Amino acid sequence: MVVYGDLQSGNCLKVKWILALLGIEHQWQHINILENETHTPEFLARNPNGKIPVVVLDDGRVLSESNAILGYFAEGTSYLPQDSFLKAKVYQWLFFEQYSHEPYIAVARYIQTYLGMPEERVAEYEALHLKGYKALDVMEQQLAQTPYLVGDAVTIADVALYAYTHVADEGDYDLCGYPHIQRWLKAVGQLRATIDL
Repeated sequence: MVVYGDLQSGNCLKVKWILALLGIEHQWQHINILENETHTPEFLARNPNGKIPVVVLDDGRVLSESNAILGYFAEGTSYLPQDSFLKAKVYQWLFFEQYSHEPYIAVARYIQTYLGMPEERVAEYEALHLKGYKALDVMEQQLAQTPYLVGDAVTIADVALYAYTHVADEGDYDLCGYPHIQRWLKAVGQLRATIDL
């Protein structure tokens, strides 16, 4: 199995992390998006959307979209509940991450850390913070009630949301007012520290 990605990307980190947690052997192929390596004919043949991560399974089948990949590998493991309601709650958080969290927190990080805050993107950057903090507020509210996003155990919902939340400061998000997120980041971070990425 080959995984195409860049570990600076939270979306790719999620995939690397679940594979490590589950002990799934794979070959990691680094792809540099800043050098347009996702737009070569060879890459576009695998993923016409021109984005990473991409997984090519042993039998040649291809998966893209980080949270779909998480769901595929977590099926039948403790990281994706078997109970249909709890499984739906995990997917609720995965959709939230891609629609209400990543577009704001990850993009602010990209503008600040990778682009160096170009003048023409400052207004966009400032607007991103309003919605990014709203996403953090939603997480904080849940984590005030449960240790992890879906109850008492780590699921792929935590893997997905951790990926960009733990580097939110790189987009100038201040987590000081989010004690439950800070507690959760520490707990999930300790799990990450047990595996070799």
